[in-house]
Amino acid sequence: MKVAVIGAGSWGTAVAGIASLHADVSLWVREPELAVRIEAERRNPVYLPDLELAESVRATSSIDAACAGADVVVVGVPSHGFREVLTGAVGRIGADVPVVSLAKGIEVGTLLRMTQVVAEVLPDHRVDRIGALTGPNLAVEVAAGQPTASVIAMPDATTAAELQQLFMTGTFRVYTNPDVTGCEIAGTVKNVIAIAAGVAEGLGFGSNTQAALITRGLAEIARLGVALGGEPLTFAGLAGMGDLVATCTSPKSRNRTVGVELGRGRPLDDIIADMRMVAEGVKTTAAVLELARRHGVEMPIAEQVGAVLYEGRKPLELVAGLMLREAKPEMRGIR
Repeated sequence: MKVAVIGAGSWGTAVAGIASLHADVSLWVREPELAVRIEAERRNPVYLPDLELAESVRATSSIDAACAGADVVVVGVPSHGFREVLTGAVGRIGADVPVVSLAKGIEVGTLLRMTQVVAEVLPDHRVDRIGALTGPNLAVEVAAGQPTASVIAMPDATTAAELQQLFMTGTFRVYTNPDVTGCEIAGTVKNVIAIAAGVAEGLGFGSNTQAALITRGLAEIARLGVALGGEPLTFAGLAGMGDLVATCTSPKSRNRTVGVELGRGRPLDDIIADMRMVAEGVKTTAAVLELARRHGVEMPIAEQVGAVLYEGRKPLELVAGLMLREAKPEMRGIR
């Protein structure tokens, strides 16, 4: 079997390492110089230097070479560059070949999830073989072999089961879920909530605040996800609560880090300039808020995050904006 992994960031590289235990892997690297270094050093010195890559992983800067003859295509490109990169592979991906997204974001402008972008870019592709690998999966911990669980979201049950076996290892446990919409929305919106959790950390607030943000954040995620067609139980699982907890609490979380620095008073532009990797929530928040408006979904935490990111509102004002809202019962359902 040949697996093409498009994108050699930290998570793409980690997934290439996982897949290499069961298949030959072609890892597409945007920068030719980095592809040469990965081939020579058997590791990704820029994004994941501690993971030694097997000889079954071959790095290339040619997307044609990476995708040619692939039995599975994994796309690990951030949402803002996803369409452009995948367009470069048109004609190289067979209509029956499973395509798996690693990106946790929504395309700004179109408001499409990444699997929907795949379906647009590859209009002749089988929609039931387009899915996502998602969950509480911090790349550094996965690469270190720490016990981790994930979800392969794919409509076709047979393909999902095959991908489950492809990615399953002794330390990386994979579950299947046909709810692609719910899994993608959960993975996307948790980045927005993680920025809020980071702001609270940066402002010096403790566990009570974090617990409230995570719990009420999950309610927002579920409301939007169900409005878009997701299954309620998905949000209680690894793609929902699991990913939310990891992203809101881990110092390795890029979105949480952005929030922490905002809470400490640093300008957003300075924070982003110092980051080597993309914090999806910074761009995705606007798309999430627009989706919520279109579907009549109330998302107060996301709204306050958007005000801080885009309108210059002070992080401390986020607290007042949430705490002084109209008093309501907790359990109103998620529909």
